[in-house]
Amino acid sequence: MTTFVDRVELHVAAGNGGHGCASVHREKFKPLGGPDGGNGGRGGDVILTVDQSVTTLLEYHHSPHRKATNGKPGEGGNRSGKDGQDLVLPVPDGTVVLDGAGNVLADLVGHGTSYVAAQGGRGGLGNAALASARRKAPGFALLGVPGGLQDIVLELKTVADVALVGYPSAGKSSLISVLSAAKPKIADYPFTTLVPNLGVVTAGSTVYTIADVPGLIPGASQGKGLGLEFLRHVERCSVLVHVLDTATLESDRDPLSDLDMIEEELKQYGGLDNRPRMVVLNKIDVPDGKDLAEFVRPDLEARGYQVFEVSAVAHLGLKELSFALADLVGKARAAKPKEEETRIVIRPKAVDDAGFTVVQEEDGLFRVRGEKPERWIRQTDFSNDEAVGYLADRLNRLGVEEQLMKAGARSGDGVAIGPEDNAVVFDWEPTVMAGAEMLGRRGEDHRFEAPRPATQRRRDREAERDDAQREFEGFDPF
Repeated sequence: MTTFVDRVELHVAAGNGGHGCASVHREKFKPLGGPDGGNGGRGGDVILTVDQSVTTLLEYHHSPHRKATNGKPGEGGNRSGKDGQDLVLPVPDGTVVLDGAGNVLADLVGHGTSYVAAQGGRGGLGNAALASARRKAPGFALLGVPGGLQDIVLELKTVADVALVGYPSAGKSSLISVLSAAKPKIADYPFTTLVPNLGVVTAGSTVYTIADVPGLIPGASQGKGLGLEFLRHVERCSVLVHVLDTATLESDRDPLSDLDMIEEELKQYGGLDNRPRMVVLNKIDVPDGKDLAEFVRPDLEARGYQVFEVSAVAHLGLKELSFALADLVGKARAAKPKEEETRIVIRPKAVDDAGFTVVQEEDGLFRVRGEKPERWIRQTDFSNDEAVGYLADRLNRLGVEEQLMKAGARSGDGVAIGPEDNAVVFDWEPTVMAGAEMLGRRGEDHRFEAPRPATQRRRDREAERDDAQREFEGFDPF
């Protein structure tokens, strides 16, 4: 049964925003007291958070589909809907978040660091919030926006100070078992270690972690054997320790050729050239092993390596090795920034970004793409003529109609807003004020009307002018 998983594909869905409410206040002697529809609640986010008590991605391997709760719809009496509850997913320290194309979205390091993998949809505004000097009694409300959907890949890169690398059966698991309290599975056949093992070592006043990385073989950097499945666990380690077998039974192997092969695989994988190295000649309790260690040691030291002869079985040379590793770890920690923060990739928009694009496709259809137009489409109740006219006016003020004309669109041409799999398609009819000619002073209930003095009419005209100016400048409270 699988107990360790370091790579999973996760399908996350944030909560949908609640719909706004279209309601009119009613009470005795006041049958039409004005709009009082409340706003819908915000949908819950899906948040990845580093938790030190979590060491594997096994839970998401068995349950890869996760969804946050939806926001509640608004109600009459200016009662807003309840926000959806955020879904917090604990992940191990060192988890890298990738999109489907392999691009890094976030690199989560450090307890408590988090990343919003899917953002909850905003709640729709009720008709009370939509009321203005021009729109005194809206007969519609905005729908809630669906929550974000995303397919992401989580990769775990072990966070340890020291990584033990070497051929299978070189004695890495035995070494970590005697240096720390870790109890990995140990046997005399290749690939005993199928998952990285972590141990905590205390050497004087220094406490550091040591990782036993599964054995490497030629071609590991291209995925041969365990290959890339575990080479990524070496990336975050500060010190690399080559564990070389001086008592191998294979006639075509020796410590020097083993070292050259492992170094070549690390070079092919990339990004590890600046890590300090150390060589451990293991199994010197075997007579031939002791002789071979003494024979190759001068060559290794001539290459610049610090060399230690040890025996994990007989507990020889372990104390010196432990303190030497503590010294290297201390130097590596001193060279690092005091706080290693999580890395999140930010892709800012261009300064001249209009917020949408208009492209004519091969079949003659004009497609509009952009965050605002697509969100407004999702917020519109197309069964309500007022809501449709309100959408048309918003698109017109944003400049969509002007761009359609520049792109060559004519009356009756097909226009689609949104992606191919989820778009609203309509026949375009250019207007001076979209929707206004059909609905007149849209959003007003004339039963509320009363003769207005000149000063009030002037204030209303000024309010209309101010609203139009704010919308022209890009102000969007929705």
